[in-house]
Amino acid sequence: MAKAKRVAIYYRVSTDDQSVDMQVAELRRYAADRAFKVVAEHQDQASGAKADRPGLKALMADVRQRKVDVVLVWAFDRFARSSKQLLVAVEEFEALGVDFIAYNQHIDTTTPQGKLFFTITAAFAEFERSMISQRVRAGQATAKAKGKHIGRPFKKGAHVKAAQIHELRQRGLSIRAIGKATGASVGTVHGVLKAEVAGE
Repeated sequence: MAKAKRVAIYYRVSTDDQSVDMQVAELRRYAADRAFKVVAEHQDQASGAKADRPGLKALMADVRQRKVDVVLVWAFDRFARSSKQLLVAVEEFEALGVDFIAYNQHIDTTTPQGKLFFTITAAFAEFERSMISQRVRAGQATAKAKGKHIGRPFKKGAHVKAAQIHELRQRGLSIRAIGKATGASVGTVHGVLKAEVAGE
């Protein structure tokens, strides 16, 4: 007999909504119907634009610690505050072998058809990284043409890591942690992050 998949459920309502009761009832019922084992439930009562969401942080901690096999949410807009955040999170789920289910959108990566969602989001994430890299290079070129220097000089090949540096920053890593993960110096990480601002 196959082992039941461990699922973490995430609920969110805006501050002007009454409660998460409907989401809780429906998602718990769905998990039971699928014979999932609910090992964690996280909740936030905040607008989607608010960056500080303790419930979401706790959910991502469960994912990174490999405590769950599936993340179940009510809908994309209940989970992520932007398409960029959604792409980054889903790409991380795939890398960690965690499936993702958005109940209202009928997205379920535990199914063969749903796996296509990972493929599509990976393509969009790659496009986003490419655009970031282009903005970084454009910012560097503009600064150089004006005779300006942004941060410390980059070490050879540092521009190749720019997309990775920005992605890790989006995930909340510190400058020092990003440097350790990418092999770049703290000065290089600072320079890459400042260069994007200059290029936008």
